[in-house]
Amino acid sequence: MSTARNYNQELDDSANQANEKYSYGFDFDVMHPYMIRSFLPFFKQGSLLELGSYKGDFTRRFLPYFTDITCVEASDEALAEARRRLGDRVQFVHSMFEHATLPRQYDNIVLTHVLEHLDDPVAVLRRIGEEWLAPGGRLFLVCPNAHAPSRQIAVKMGLISHNTAVTPAEAEHGHRCTYTLDTLERDAVSAGLSVVHRSGIFFKALANFQWDRLLQTDIISPAYLDGCYQLGQQYPDLCSSIFLLCESPRADAMS
Repeated sequence: MSTARNYNQELDDSANQANEKYSYGFDFDVMHPYMIRSFLPFFKQGSLLELGSYKGDFTRRFLPYFTDITCVEASDEALAEARRRLGDRVQFVHSMFEHATLPRQYDNIVLTHVLEHLDDPVAVLRRIGEEWLAPGGRLFLVCPNAHAPSRQIAVKMGLISHNTAVTPAEAEHGHRCTYTLDTLERDAVSAGLSVVHRSGIFFKALANFQWDRLLQTDIISPAYLDGCYQLGQQYPDLCSSIFLLCESPRADAMS
């Protein structure tokens, strides 16, 4: 039996009792640009639906590529901040995904670092594929990776019990599970989606707070960051995030 969730509190770093934030500079300054770089070859012309826009930091990175953007966000506080930042360039819908009523289907749907927060991820993925993804459309699905070296090191240090554990801090921020490539693909396939591309985003051996400190120095160069990104393409299972590009099986009929 599920209990009511406070989405504003889950996204609030100040309310978190553990020494772990919901978002870091590493997310905004490193991961967001490299996610866009990973997505670019697969974008389709047309509309974009972002499921879970938070305060619009990632949303704004889509503005150079799309003029038709819709965002669905469960936190009214985060949505209000996103609307303040982005104005009428984006259409916002305040709703849980499970209850959202959207007027149409979309050519591109983005779900990044959100699926692990959902009580029934397969049900939401099924809604995406059956109701919201346009024929021939693409779902960009990204989750934190349980096998990231930074996480495996934390396990060896005794800070985390096992790779796929949900830590107390993650639980406070609404995490329900920690995905690996195989379990992420399991849920996508169970929802009736076709996985057409698998990858990882950014080789990561340091924790987010360590990256935030390093990025304030001259130790890390843009070339080093690019090297970590490129190495991640070679070793997706050792990346900060894992990435599946999915289509509805209806796309097969259009090819």
